[in-house]
Amino acid sequence: MLITDTQRQVRDMARQFADEVIRPAAEALDRDERFPVEIYEQMGALGLFGVGVPEEMGGPGFDTLTYALVMEELSRGYASVADQCGLVELISTLLVRHGTPSQREQWLGSVMRAETKVAYCITEPEAGTDVSGIRTTATRDGGGWRLNGGKIWIHNAPVADIGFVLARTDKEAGHRGMSIFIVDLHAKGIERGPKEHKMGQRASQVGALNFADVMLGEEALLGEEGKGFHMMMSVLDKGRVGIASLAVGIGQAGLEAAVDYAQQRRQFGKAIVEFQGVQWLLADMAKDIEAARLLVQSAAAKIDAGENATKACSIAKCFAGDMAVARTADAVQVFGGSGYIRGFEVERLYRDAKITQIYEGTNQIQRMIIARELLKHGARA
Repeated sequence: MLITDTQRQVRDMARQFADEVIRPAAEALDRDERFPVEIYEQMGALGLFGVGVPEEMGGPGFDTLTYALVMEELSRGYASVADQCGLVELISTLLVRHGTPSQREQWLGSVMRAETKVAYCITEPEAGTDVSGIRTTATRDGGGWRLNGGKIWIHNAPVADIGFVLARTDKEAGHRGMSIFIVDLHAKGIERGPKEHKMGQRASQVGALNFADVMLGEEALLGEEGKGFHMMMSVLDKGRVGIASLAVGIGQAGLEAAVDYAQQRRQFGKAIVEFQGVQWLLADMAKDIEAARLLVQSAAAKIDAGENATKACSIAKCFAGDMAVARTADAVQVFGGSGYIRGFEVERLYRDAKITQIYEGTNQIQRMIIARELLKHGARA
């Protein structure tokens, strides 16, 4: 897919930042499981957070395709860092679309500058894929709200300043009884669980949040009461494009590492890249990465054109996630025993890839969505 000169410039800037700043720090960040605040501050200064925020609201005003290009390059450096970009993009999109002028003025700029750390608080013990299972409640209390409940596996929970919390405001109204609240996570009544220790993407902080009679003002409500599920769903397509792009970046990093190693590693008197078996592994990696990249860019273009992009986004996310796991496994295979050892990039990439089949909707759910869209709109739609 052809990209514009502006998109190319933004992509190249993100690529340079990944090469010079992110990639050299990735191994240590993975080992120490550290939240890299200094990298995020630099990203905020470069305008790599809130890529799609309109210029009139203080953002760069780029489209979804540009966001996808940025996500791929950042993930090629380290997926945990790209994950933060994706999280900020979802939160800033919610603020742009549904926030009041005062909410946008209070939060949007500081979030994009990485001064305020955010969390998107949806998942609960009985509500993962099935969001209708959420038990967290927000009840009217005087001129505000009283928040009770708990969330698990929340990205940034150990470090976030504010959380966008999905809660039930009407227990009898199903999907229409959910609302989103902007919650100060330093407020009284909030308890943070310990940081979870994950298989991969270890510099992304994940943990639990518990709310016990947390008092919220009326201004904490994002958008309209009862529209929380709709608002959450409105950013899913963009979120899936972001994760698909992240998966492509992981695969691309694996391919680059495998090609470089295969040219250097010698067996039986020659570089292993001269063996057909290794060449075929590299060729299969290259073709699947390129296919995933094109699916991502096509889905992003549909969003930007205002078309129904749900099927395209689910196809891209499902294919790219499966590709990243399979092709980073191939990268490990090219490295042989070295690929199984901590400290080699491909070992980390293999671990980082797995979550792309799970979050933002498991790939089994993506297949259900694809089939539903086929039945609803036909095979040629």
